[in-house]
Amino acid sequence: MQSENPNRQTGGKDSAVVPQIDIIVPTYCERDNVALLIEKIDKALAGIAWGIVFVDDNSPDGTAALAKSIGADDARVRCIRRIGRRGLAGACIEGMLASQAPFVAVMDADLQHDETLLAQMLKQLSAGKADIVVGSRYLGGEGGGMSARRVSASRFAGVVARRLLGITATDPMSGFFAMRRAVFDDVAPRLSTQGFKILADILSSVGTDVRVMELPFTFRSRMHGTSKLDSKVILDFADVLLARAVGNLVPARFPYFMIVGGSGVAVHLIVLKLSLSLFAVPFLTAHIVATMVAIASNFFLNNMLTYRDQRLSGLDMLYGLLFFYVICSIGAFSNIGVANWLYANQSSWWLAGLLGSLVGLVWNFALSSTFVWRAR
Repeated sequence: MQSENPNRQTGGKDSAVVPQIDIIVPTYCERDNVALLIEKIDKALAGIAWGIVFVDDNSPDGTAALAKSIGADDARVRCIRRIGRRGLAGACIEGMLASQAPFVAVMDADLQHDETLLAQMLKQLSAGKADIVVGSRYLGGEGGGMSARRVSASRFAGVVARRLLGITATDPMSGFFAMRRAVFDDVAPRLSTQGFKILADILSSVGTDVRVMELPFTFRSRMHGTSKLDSKVILDFADVLLARAVGNLVPARFPYFMIVGGSGVAVHLIVLKLSLSLFAVPFLTAHIVATMVAIASNFFLNNMLTYRDQRLSGLDMLYGLLFFYVICSIGAFSNIGVANWLYANQSSWWLAGLLGSLVGLVWNFALSSTFVWRAR
């Protein structure tokens, strides 16, 4: 970078100069890391006009309030507080869409990413040597400070990405990268806002003419807070594969909801058969019991899998279960009526139970996404 660069910051913290690069930092309960991260970035990008955009998913620990407080005295610091939305991918997308800088970077707030690499990323982008620069944990190393399980999961995702999606990067699950904003603006409409796999989604969506460069860095240990990723990396990568398979024509969560629904059908049929065979209860009673058990099974599996980035716990999980029962019970009225009619006319318990269970699938998904697993 030359000293005459018009984007360079010259007016101190209160300067209104448009930054050359905006660093997008998705946060949830990262209050203890906010000020330290800003300090580290300020040192790493000394002499460069930079901005930082915290995109906070309504953290209960006051992360957004602290970021806004710092931003009141430092125009480089901004914060988007999201209400009713949650998820790393969506946060990154919103942050980059809000940027006016020619270059944008994404990094975590947990201080595990090496902020000193930002200047090198920007140098490569500014020089026109790359359109996307990825901080790779594996380029010439073995995953830095990550656990062996996480290294294995990420490496597996990399193999799948290269073979099925044509991604050549060694670390497509990295959460540390920078790119020309024009490239992002072009690809943004094709990206999914769900899950944690934003870079893999970007790399699988851009054209072959987009140049990707990787730079090695060592993954640090987290200082404050708890990790939000761990073993979910494979599931998050599966989101990319599912999205590509259906061409983003259906919500990314729906295939998982269907899989869970399929398991619920199995649970339903097992409970129905046991109720009829072992307890000799009337079919209508057995079907109601089987339906209630299957609804509970679906709720807990969806909470762990389909909506893992919005997972409910404590009282929220109890309220969510009750609300899920209400939503599913509406569909169950048709479910039970159809199943009972089929059984009475065809005397096929398994067909009656199967078709009855499938009636409310789409209804349950639509209302569950809107009312049960919403950001709190």
